[in-house]
Amino acid sequence: MNATDQHPLVAAYLDAVARETAALPAERRAELLADLREHIEVSGAGDDDQVRAVLAELGEPRTVAASALAEETPAITVAASAVAEGTPAAPPAPASSGRTKLTAALLAVSGVLLLFSSPLGTIGMIAGLVLLWGAPQWTTRDKTVGTAAAVAVPVLAFLGALLGASSRIGIMELLLILVFSLVVPVFGAVFLLRAARR
Repeated sequence: MNATDQHPLVAAYLDAVARETAALPAERRAELLADLREHIEVSGAGDDDQVRAVLAELGEPRTVAASALAEETPAITVAASAVAEGTPAAPPAPASSGRTKLTAALLAVSGVLLLFSSPLGTIGMIAGLVLLWGAPQWTTRDKTVGTAAAVAVPVLAFLGALLGASSRIGIMELLLILVFSLVVPVFGAVFLLRAARR
């Protein structure tokens, strides 16, 4: 380190850049600060006016940070440009409650629809699953539980048909399949609605 490194204006400038680039990986931030430090040292600035001129040539710390962040990742770029403009980055848009309810409703009625109208039930279940897996408000675990609840009905109906075809199923078993076809998708839908509120 030379005298330029220890100059209060340089130290304040580098500290500001370090703060503004906190989102960068530590290695990339250290590299950026080393490059800035080297540029300042090579300039040979001695007095306050020369140091200010060199720092002005480099640009505002926020601008330098925004450029470095933009090179790193697109996700960081949005936040960096907002910081450079002096406005806070907007939080992600909340999921639509209408879409959440539609997804839950499609998955809830898919069991009944599958029993009475296979094509309509299949379309409803596929639409519900597409909406479910495309929605940001649920975790992968939530989506897996919702999928299992929706897919359990056709699996059980298939097993019931196989057993019925071999005459190994009675009226009680059919009633259990019907109750299961009604309750499990509704349980999955209620679970998803509660999970969306968290």
